[in-house]
Amino acid sequence: MDPIKEKRRKRAIRHKRIRKSVIGTCEKPRLSVYRSLKNIYCQIIDDSAGKTLVAVSTLTSDVRAAVKYGGNIKAAEIVGEKLAEEAKKRGITKVVFDRGGYDYHGRIKALAESARKNSLNF
Repeated sequence: MDPIKEKRRKRAIRHKRIRKSVIGTCEKPRLSVYRSLKNIYCQIIDDSAGKTLVAVSTLTSDVRAAVKYGGNIKAAEIVGEKLAEEAKKRGITKVVFDRGGYDYHGRIKALAESARKNSLNF
């Protein structure tokens, strides 16, 4: 089997396993993270209502103006900071972190720590 396809398949399996226990509610919504090679995307989701409350990525206009390339740790830190600001505007302070089956290091860790530093609790 192609090693890249196998890597993606294993991540999908890990993500399904994580999603069995990580559920967002209206009091504590889920912070979901997806990363590609060139960008990073995150959403705060209320799973009980099936609604996205806040969404920020490196493709968002104000984040795109601040970063030159969206696939690095600096971009992930800015996305985490912007996400925390948007969540604060909507009155969201506590979330459940869904790392999307990715290892907690690099860009995922940078985004999470930046969001925590800017008053998002998880």
